[in-house]
Amino acid sequence: MSEHWQQLIATSEFPADGKYAVKVGGWLGLVARTDDGWVAFSDRCTHQASMLSGGRIRRGAIMCPLHGARFDLASGECLGGTYRDLRRFPLRVKCDMIEVAVPTALPGMDEIPVPI
Repeated sequence: MSEHWQQLIATSEFPADGKYAVKVGGWLGLVARTDDGWVAFSDRCTHQASMLSGGRIRRGAIMCPLHGARFDLASGECLGGTYRDLRRFPLRVKCDMIEVAVPTALPGMDEIPVPI
């Protein structure tokens, strides 16, 4: 599956709460700031398919606002649960702009979050 890069936001304009929700090429994504930079992943909890963008970021993890599932920001790994890891998207910073690559194919039903 091929991917395409999209410019999202300048690093200097990144929100203070450490997360930025975006829709790119039909994909709902979430960019988060970590101690090591930025990461991008699907804005979909692998537990109940809710949007993670409404969750809190604490101690290097994001918490699902629906049921409290926690995911490590650096790896996307589910912490303390048996849920699948988050889908990660490649991310790069070029000339102060955060860019993310998403698949050119539209997401399937198992990739789309359910708004709460």
